[in-house]
Amino acid sequence: MQKHLATLFILMITMTLITPAFSFADDPKAREIMQKVDDRDNGDNRTNDMLMVLIDKNNDERKKYFKIFSKDHGKDTHTIMFIVDPPSIKNTGFLTLDYDDPTKDDDQFLYLPALGKSKRIASNDKNGSFMGSDMNYSDMSSRELPDYDFKLLKELDLKGAQCWLIESTPRSEKVMDETGYKKSIYAIRQDNYMVTRIKAWTTEGDYIKLIDFDDLQKIEGIWVSLSIKVIKKRGDDVVHKTDITISQVAFNQNLADDIFSKRRLEKGL
Repeated sequence: MQKHLATLFILMITMTLITPAFSFADDPKAREIMQKVDDRDNGDNRTNDMLMVLIDKNNDERKKYFKIFSKDHGKDTHTIMFIVDPPSIKNTGFLTLDYDDPTKDDDQFLYLPALGKSKRIASNDKNGSFMGSDMNYSDMSSRELPDYDFKLLKELDLKGAQCWLIESTPRSEKVMDETGYKKSIYAIRQDNYMVTRIKAWTTEGDYIKLIDFDDLQKIEGIWVSLSIKVIKKRGDDVVHKTDITISQVAFNQNLADDIFSKRRLEKGL
């Protein structure tokens, strides 16, 4: 997933389930590719709108509209988002301070207007659902590459582009517990190092998440996915889905530093 989402959305997986053995069997070629994915320019001073559609097993839908702001602070990335609709949860906000230092835990804060104060998301809660969606709080910040072993499985044509298929396995139970994932497999385009598909095995209830990043467009020289679809399955049964549409993407917006603060989070838009 992209860094701000996860980067996202992040951001954020085909094979049989393998329980991690924490053997540190790393593939240098795969790590080199993942480093280039991590280093890919994802723009700065970004604003965009986001529609999140939550779809249950009966195909009933709930929609949430967001306004999102993201800015680089050196090698760190700060992101803040607010719900603008529906009115009943307007100004519900989420702040992520994503640190480049792999030894430093990212800071995340959730603001619920009904409570009138923000709550810090603890490390052991980051495997929980982000605002009722099929993404975890851990998906809203970037992965730390030293926490994983990578293996290049194969090359294949996917969605009309040549891709690498790379398996990512956590190096510790701590990382598994905090992220909520046992293993992930990434499909990465060879022409632009964009992740186009992820399959992830969760630590909760043996669910599998299928994530597709589509409608790839180059905006102001930056590759962006404008459509993200997440399907949560148990066996062959679809348990829940989340459809995300990104719009009104703009970079170089000269965003003020004080936007990315708990004070602004609690003030709202």
